[in-house]
Amino acid sequence: MSELSAAFVRLHARLAPVAFVPEVLLHQADEPIGLWELTEGEFRSSQPPPFWAFAWAGGQGLARYVTDHPDVVAGRRVLDLASGSGLVAVAAARAGAAAVRAVEVDERAVAAVALNAEANGVRVDAELGDILDSDAGDAEVVLAGDVFYSEAMARRMLRFLLRAARSGARVLVGDPGRAFLPRERFHELAAYDVPVSEALESVRVKHTTVWELDPNPPGARR
Repeated sequence: MSELSAAFVRLHARLAPVAFVPEVLLHQADEPIGLWELTEGEFRSSQPPPFWAFAWAGGQGLARYVTDHPDVVAGRRVLDLASGSGLVAVAAARAGAAAVRAVEVDERAVAAVALNAEANGVRVDAELGDILDSDAGDAEVVLAGDVFYSEAMARRMLRFLLRAARSGARVLVGDPGRAFLPRERFHELAAYDVPVSEALESVRVKHTTVWELDPNPPGARR
């Protein structure tokens, strides 16, 4: 990871337990709006918003599920897409995954993932890049928290996840009711009421569902 990016993460985020998954420590921003403006998070530049500095509801729900159901990942190769802080990746590593690969398009997020893995005493291979037009490699489980927040992202993400599922990977998604989740392609595994930052979400709790992707077309015979 870049030393400059790592220094930025350490300066602007404090290591603390995650609200809904206190078993995991993350570098988290105390005051989100100032950091968002500092990194020009309203898409005024090419710098991605600081998604890595917060424990988003979808990621918290998915990390909780993996922590409570370690058999989902234990002994398996795991891919965490759009990893952000690395919360889900760290949870998978703690639950006994054989290997965890966390992919992000933001160099600061890659640094945050590496720092958070180190803080939790687990190994996560943090990778910088956009792989959504590719495939999941040798992953046996693909995890994605809070990735259906825009129409364009949702289309690309669904295509990737379907390719992974049709290649034999188990695909789990954590989502707090984002508008672009194609619910007809998933079945529910669990639901939680997850504490979130009111400054980011305008509420203090988000009802969050963990879904598993069905690779078959809606209505198709199984």
